[in-house]
Amino acid sequence: MANYDPFREFERLASTFLDSGRRGPRQMPMDLYRLGDHYVLSADLPGIDPGSVDVDVDGQLLTIRAERTLVTEENAQWIARERTEGTFLRQLSLGQGLDTENIAASYHNGVLSVKIPISEKAKPRKIEVSTQEAPQQIESSAT
Repeated sequence: MANYDPFREFERLASTFLDSGRRGPRQMPMDLYRLGDHYVLSADLPGIDPGSVDVDVDGQLLTIRAERTLVTEENAQWIARERTEGTFLRQLSLGQGLDTENIAASYHNGVLSVKIPISEKAKPRKIEVSTQEAPQQIESSAT
């Protein structure tokens, strides 16, 4: 017997009705992980023209924007139309300790990959502990 979740059903209905005619920015699913001395962000952008993908950094704000335009036939009679067109947008606040000058991005098979290096100052480093090997002098008092 399947459990009925009214919140899931409400979310499905709301997204169907509220999102169908939406023309504003949309979010894109993404993964973010650390790999050695950099972070990797992978965002799904299937069917996006690579020329419409824009990645920029303004201070500590990383913005990914892309545009999908669907080709429509003038006399087409649509049976189903589930793929959306419009602007896709994702913004991330970057923390301190990242090298925003050397962020790199590539787009392959509908996936945008953004490599965000960690700055040299923020990388873990070993601190050398120094010791003093000075001989101790003991003074005696002669009476």
